[in-house]
Order: sequence, then C-alpha cells, then structure tokens
Amino acid sequence: MPKIDRSIDPEALQAAALQACGLLKVLANPDRLLLLCQLSQGEYCVSELESLTGIRQPTLSQQLTVLREEELVSTRREGKQIYYSIASKEALAVLQVLYKLFCKDGKGGRK
Repeated sequence: MPKIDRSIDPEALQAAALQACGLLKVLANPDRLLLLCQLSQGEYCVSELESLTGIRQPTLSQQLTVLREEELVSTRREGKQIYYSIASKEALAVLQVLYKLFCKDGKGGRK
C-alpha cells in the first residue's frame, strides 16, 4: 500500500481537483475527445480534421472553439488555413493514458 502524504494542503488539493474536473468535463464529449486524439498525432488544418474524424461543420467549428476557449489547443494561420495543435501538456498526458487503455490493441475498445 503506498504511503499517504499527509502534508498536502487541503485547499491546494481542492483547487487541483477542480482543475482536473474541468479538463475531464471537456474530454467527456466524444467529438472533442476524437479531435484531441487526432491532434495528439500532430498539427492539422480544419479540412484535414474534418476528413480524418468525420466530424462535419458546424459541429467541428463549435468543438474546436470550445477547445480553444479552454486553452487545450493552439492555432496558427497560414494563408486561409488555420492549423490546430495540442497546447495542454495535461490533456496530452490524459490522452496518452486513454490511448493505452482503450486504443492500443487496435480494436478501438476495451479487451
């Protein structure tokens, strides 16, 4: 049994729990989770994300807006194209765990 660290400040722990809940709330949407999973592989423009994920406009734009507002993704413009990439190291770490648990076997689900 791991030893419990009793020196953790309860207020700091509560703040961290709220932060974690906020991230999990954003990830709880299937479209946003799918977009972040795709973005974990690299930077993509909107048309590439639409093609790769099958998420159509306007849903794609709505979900990308949420991800931007929550600062989980960053954007850069190149001409008329807007490129998205993951900006949150915490979100990326959670996505890596989810990948190992649900996607690693290539079947897209749990064993």
